Amino acid sequence: MFLRGSAHAQGEHLEAPQCEFFWKWKLRRREVHAVLEEKLYMKIKNGVGRAIADFDLIEEGDRIAVAVSGGKDSYALLHILESLRKRAPIRYELLAINIDSGYPGYRADIIEEHLARHGFAYHMEKTEHYQIIQEKRRPGSSYCSICARLKRGALYVLAKQFKCNKLALGHHMDDFIETLLLNQFFVGSLKAMAAKMLADNGETTVIRPLVYVPEKDIIPFAKGNGYPVVCCKCPACGVADLQRKKMKELLSSLEKDNPHVKRSMLRALSNVQPRYLLDPNLRRN
Repeated sequence: MFLRGSAHAQGEHLEAPQCEFFWKWKLRRREVHAVLEEKLYMKIKNGVGRAIADFDLIEEGDRIAVAVSGGKDSYALLHILESLRKRAPIRYELLAINIDSGYPGYRADIIEEHLARHGFAYHMEKTEHYQIIQEKRRPGSSYCSICARLKRGALYVLAKQFKCNKLALGHHMDDFIETLLLNQFFVGSLKAMAAKMLADNGETTVIRPLVYVPEKDIIPFAKGNGYPVVCCKCPACGVADLQRKKMKELLSSLEKDNPHVKRSMLRALSNVQPRYLLDPNLRRN
């Protein structure tokens, strides 16, 4: 790529000294870009590694189903877990699982091609969730809640079917914090997500290794690696979940005054002091 207005762009030849300077500049730019990409990769990998250690997310002999939707977060999670697996002192297996909800235009084939090209073990599950949602959804209600329940149920079934004792989901730091705020503002409940929890089926352990990784790191990481992001093609995609969008805007506003507000809120989730809360069921010490 050449800058507009440059001699080369105008069809003229650069003089030898200019040409040498240009190629040195271009090479240096590539080197700097490579260093930045490596630093970002290490930052995310270290964050995932710390979460695994802090919450005992992965243990010897685990067989982990990784939910891969085609979004940036699930791609990043899968690739980072695979990178760690190759160097880990313990043995564990990964199985990428994709749920095709049946929305018209959803390109599961793009996801499958990516998984195959990178040598991942995977399973593509075609469902009729879209048809079920069309039949069951009440007028004016959100697609997101019923779709999420159907997908979650399918993931639990598939994890059990393929003998996976754990299910890894791609929720990142921002998801944890936004969920905390959503529950406080709109539900009146003090809860967020757990980095590790037993699923509703009582058999599968759900893990969220990206808990320490902010979305702002995942975006350039996914883009730099060329992950083929696929839209879910839900009719409400991009306009649904306006409440979560409001939480994102609120956090962005707060970050202007306090750049560390997200990490502070995340720390609060692991620094609960029950005696200063109002729930009478909590034990006060």
